[in-house]
Amino acid sequence: MPAKSKTDDTAAEQQLKGSVLYIEDVDVNYLLVESILAPYPGVKLLRASNGIDGVRRVRNEHPDFVLLDMHLPDISGLEVVRLLSETIAERQLRVTILTSDHLTMDVIKAMSLGAFEYMVKPVDPALLEAGVRRALTGKKANPANTLTPHH
Repeated sequence: MPAKSKTDDTAAEQQLKGSVLYIEDVDVNYLLVESILAPYPGVKLLRASNGIDGVRRVRNEHPDFVLLDMHLPDISGLEVVRLLSETIAERQLRVTILTSDHLTMDVIKAMSLGAFEYMVKPVDPALLEAGVRRALTGKKANPANTLTPHH
C-alpha cells in the first residue's frame, strides 16, 4: 500500500464538511477545539455557552455533530442529553461528551440516552479530530456507544 502523501491529507481536510456545535462555557476549552478544527475549512464550529442555548441551537440549526461539556452553568450535560434524546434518535445525531470526570453515573446515563462517546479533558487533539471525522463522515472507526474513555 503506498504511503499517504501530504496532498492526500490536504484533500481529506478539504472534504471534511459539516457543522459542529460545541456546548461549552469555558472560553479556553472552546478555543482549543477551534484550533483543532481550524485546518478543516468545511467544518463550521458553532458555540452555545450554556445548556438551554445549546438545546435551542440543536433544535433550530440542526448541527451535524454536538460536542457537549457535562458541567454547564445552567443545566447539566446529562439534562441536555435528556432534552435532546428524541432528536438524537430521530436524526441519528452524534453527541460526544467532553468531561473532566472519568466514568461517572451521569456519563453512563448520558450514554444510555444516546450520547455516542465520551472523552476526558484535557482532550487529546488527535482523538478529538478522529471523533469529529467519524461523526461527520459516518465512518465508525470505534464501536458506537462505547464506555471506554478516550483520553
